[in-house]
Amino acid sequence: MSTETEHLFPADHPTAAGHFPGKPVIPGATLLDVIITAIAAADGEIIGPFRIRSAKFLHPVQPGDRMVIRWQASPTGDARFTCMVDDRPVLNGSLAR
Repeated sequence: MSTETEHLFPADHPTAAGHFPGKPVIPGATLLDVIITAIAAADGEIIGPFRIRSAKFLHPVQPGDRMVIRWQASPTGDARFTCMVDDRPVLNGSLAR
């Protein structure tokens, strides 16, 4: 099953405040948290134990960006995902349950 959702990072997102001064970006850990939360919510589940199998950061995500998260889940609950900002890939990877 393939699914898609969006997440808007506010211009004043708190994790970007010191990461990096003058050229803020959303930290990778925050991006992964958003992805895991979105996948769990779409499945109607409480965020459970996920293992990040792989994550490749292709381009920075900045405060104010709207990130599209697309994923395909397997019957076992594993998922492959890709994230886009303005039709540009910013992150892809896979999760295991």
